[in-house]
Amino acid sequence: MDGLRLLAALMVCFYHYAGKNGEVAQSWHQSPGQKFPTLSQFATYGSLGVQFFFLISGFVICMSSWGRSMGDFFRSRVARLYPAYWAAIVLVTAAGLILPVVAGPLRSDEILTNLTMLQQPMGVPRVLGVDWTLWVEVRFYALFALFVVWRGVTYRRVVMFCCLWTLAGVFARVADNPLTDELVMRDHAPYFIGGLAFYLIHRFGNDLLLWGIVGFSFLLGQRYSVTALWHPGPQGQFHRSPYVIQLIVLVAFVAVAAVALGWTSRANWRWLTVAGALTYPFYLIHEHLGWFFIRVLYREFGLNAWLTFGTTIVSMLCIAWLLHRFVEKPIGPRLKRALAAPRRAPE
Repeated sequence: MDGLRLLAALMVCFYHYAGKNGEVAQSWHQSPGQKFPTLSQFATYGSLGVQFFFLISGFVICMSSWGRSMGDFFRSRVARLYPAYWAAIVLVTAAGLILPVVAGPLRSDEILTNLTMLQQPMGVPRVLGVDWTLWVEVRFYALFALFVVWRGVTYRRVVMFCCLWTLAGVFARVADNPLTDELVMRDHAPYFIGGLAFYLIHRFGNDLLLWGIVGFSFLLGQRYSVTALWHPGPQGQFHRSPYVIQLIVLVAFVAVAAVALGWTSRANWRWLTVAGALTYPFYLIHEHLGWFFIRVLYREFGLNAWLTFGTTIVSMLCIAWLLHRFVEKPIGPRLKRALAAPRRAPE
């Protein structure tokens, strides 16, 4: 699963460096579609790495919350998400101050609001471009905590949660109400639900009901991905095929199924654990900080485009390791212990 997480992060990274226009074109001094005409045709599908993440997240959150109290669940999520996130905010803000053309710095009030991870519902610009996915994850944690973890994670409760959330997503689409969409996450829910069902398969074995939930999740998820990432008619330099989108979603489900069924149990190499540890900090910094590196290496130092591409990815992985080693490892456990420290209840 750690290896799949890094693969999903690299998919998103390729998309941000070579599969889209916008700010990255300023760093390359031209559209990535012209700079990497062949690579860009594959990289444009890298945005599906986000859906891959959501599928994996459902599996991992169900696994890590089993047997834990609501307090344990809350503390583990805070300690896992915030230390590297705060460090990434500082790094990207500093890069924006040094080279504003890559990622202009926000106002101080906007940066401070970003530290909460709630900037999107507050209508505040994001320091990190990938922040929108964290808001999706936070809502998933909240839903799962309120309806499952609060009473204790069991097979029955997770199955009921999956079924009711699926129905709620369908009804939310009929209602077409912005608030309902925010609460239910109708477009992203199928991936989380599929991941939850996969973990139950992993823990309890094959079950027709669970495979039915997985099947429904795939069918609804592939529909969302096609409608979100493809439209008929001319699509410019970054053309996506609906059939390739469906195939990638299918491959993601099959990959997680392989883990759930134990087919990858022998793949316990140490580097996979390291890959899993690097994934989150790498995902946080790779976009804007990567554009900063591309601009400096390619336009200022005159490095070859392909060498710049590879060097930037390796540099982001190295910085991610530093964040893991000197931020996540020392601060995360301390933060978790501090949140768990006994306190005297107010009178």
